[in-house]
Amino acid sequence: MNKWTAVRYMVISTLAFTMLNAIVKYLDSFPAHELVFFRSLGSSAMCFAYLLKNRIPILGNERKWLVLRAVVGTIAISFFFLAIQHLPFGPVVALRYLSPVFAAIFAVLLLKEKVRPIQVLFFAMAIGGVGLIKGFTLDVAGIGLVYILIAAVFGGLVYVIIRRIGRQDHPLVIVNYFMFTSTLVGGAFCLYSWKVPHGIEWAILGSMSLLGFFAQLFMTKALQIAPASRVAPVKFLEVIYSIIIGFVWFGDSYSLLGLAGIGLIMTGMYLNVKVKGG
Repeated sequence: MNKWTAVRYMVISTLAFTMLNAIVKYLDSFPAHELVFFRSLGSSAMCFAYLLKNRIPILGNERKWLVLRAVVGTIAISFFFLAIQHLPFGPVVALRYLSPVFAAIFAVLLLKEKVRPIQVLFFAMAIGGVGLIKGFTLDVAGIGLVYILIAAVFGGLVYVIIRRIGRQDHPLVIVNYFMFTSTLVGGAFCLYSWKVPHGIEWAILGSMSLLGFFAQLFMTKALQIAPASRVAPVKFLEVIYSIIIGFVWFGDSYSLLGLAGIGLIMTGMYLNVKVKGG
């Protein structure tokens, strides 16, 4: 029962994340930091209200690590939003899934964890997929590729920091630190560069916070009631949704070899999750 409930929660989460990312792509005329600000502001308020209502200590226990996770996460999301604005929608979401590769490297260096030899093979598959995407998807190059690789590196570091925090803090305490910090950073940059939204743009920007909050909430709920190895692969649906939306909504085109590269990344990461889950 828990397994299928968790799967449903993860499906809802991936849909919400996909729609959030699609809005970032749609509003590519807005500065990335402004989108980070709008995405984080409402989510921070909702997290704060939830923590107060349930009398959960807002400052948490692992404060040093919570602040570090927030700063690293803000860097990751900022560069991811920049990458979305510069690259085709499907490939940029797929390339973000390189984060577990960097997470494994950081886990070895910082947490002294061990990586199985078979995992190295799966990571190599994913990196090979990047080569196929770059070589046969002409729009995946230049500064956009640099942005997504930076986002993946810092995203991998986020995983390791959250693992270090463990169960010492409530999941929404971790999210709240992240949302509050990214709101401050995005808002600070908005003081220097701000595009005034008009009409429906206000509603679209406002929806980013709702989508982000529910995406995080349902992902957390899924991981709380079922093993990560069972539900994490469902998150790969986000790439499939993104390819379809990129083709239908944004007019992206994909070569067969480019799609094969995306498939290699997803296969390598899926197998890695299954191996880690036993």
